[in-house]
Amino acid sequence: MNILDEIVNGDIYIRHAVDETPNGKDFNMHVHDRCEIFYFISGNAEYLVEGSVYPLESGSLMIMRPGEAHCIKILNSERYERYAINFPLWVFDSFDPERRLMKPFTDRPLGKENIFAIHSLDDVFKSMCEKISDNYAIRLVIMTKLIMLTDIINSEYKRRTAVDDKPLTMAERIVSYVNRHLTDRLSVPAIAEHFFLSPSQFSRIFKQATGAPPWEYITAKRLTAAKEKIRSGVSAQNAAESCGFGDYSAFYRAYVKRFGGSPNKAE
Repeated sequence: MNILDEIVNGDIYIRHAVDETPNGKDFNMHVHDRCEIFYFISGNAEYLVEGSVYPLESGSLMIMRPGEAHCIKILNSERYERYAINFPLWVFDSFDPERRLMKPFTDRPLGKENIFAIHSLDDVFKSMCEKISDNYAIRLVIMTKLIMLTDIINSEYKRRTAVDDKPLTMAERIVSYVNRHLTDRLSVPAIAEHFFLSPSQFSRIFKQATGAPPWEYITAKRLTAAKEKIRSGVSAQNAAESCGFGDYSAFYRAYVKRFGGSPNKAE
């Protein structure tokens, strides 16, 4: 991967990257504690979000909220270029305490209404990556453009009045079930049996839908949820237990491996 631009400005992270000959094995399912706006420039790929599959074309814009598992699925070695912006839900709280601009992120079911066909945004993303020596000016440009982007997304989201009454696919039903029972005692054989599938059938369907094996997905989601609880003031021990971890030492090791630091120092 060649990172063309990388901007870290306070709690906002922007990356413009390209893979000349992408390999699908280099891209894994991930879950994080921030919102993401993903803008697809070129390539041949699909985006997997919580069991939903979104075909991508140049100008496709994706949004993901904290805790929403997502993964790019590379379909061939065509040049893959994109922008990604990550920011916390509270980025606009100083002037939008009701988080109205965040409704497209927070008011959707997991894996639904993630994609927007909002074209001609290339210049907006480019302007956010301009090299400016004045830190205040950089912040001003980034915040102004990010507000504009979220306002465009919010307006488009409001216009979507059609009710999607299509039945859920097997993959969507499975992912929805796992998320409803995320903190329960789960096992692959038990979930597979619930859907009248063999464990191997279940695991294959699940990985195709999410980009990750079931237990990797469940652990990542539980860890992200626990991190949010710890950040809000819950003790690490209680956060681990409430998020489905029966063994604190196993939770601690998984947390350090994923986040690179002790759960007692969550930021």
